[in-house]
Amino acid sequence: MHELGIVFHMIETLEEVGVRNDLTCIRRVSLELGEVSGVLPDYLLDCWRWAADRTELLCGAELDVRQIDAVTVCNACGRTYPTVAHGKVCPHCGSPNTVLLRGNEIEIATVEGM
Repeated sequence: MHELGIVFHMIETLEEVGVRNDLTCIRRVSLELGEVSGVLPDYLLDCWRWAADRTELLCGAELDVRQIDAVTVCNACGRTYPTVAHGKVCPHCGSPNTVLLRGNEIEIATVEGM
C-alpha cells in the first residue's frame, strides 16, 4: 500500500506550506489524482484520515480528491483519445506511437487554512 507513503509526503509538503504562510491549521486540501496514477482513492482517504489526525496542523482536515482523466496523444495522426478505454494503441489510426498527456499526476491543487 503506497498510499500511506504518498500521504506522508503530502503532509510533509503541507507542513512546509503552513510554515511559509504562517498557518496554524489547515482545514481542507484538494488533490488532483490521475486516473492511471495507480493510487486507490479509498485507500488514500483512509490513510489521510489516520495520518492527518496525528498532526497538529492537519487534525480534522478534509481531503477532497478529484480524478483527472487519462488522455493519450497519437504521434502518427495527432489525435487524442481516452487512455483507459483504448490503451497504448491509437483507436483512430492503429498506431502504437502514442504518449500519455495526462492522467498519472498526483498534485495538491488547493489548501484552505488559517
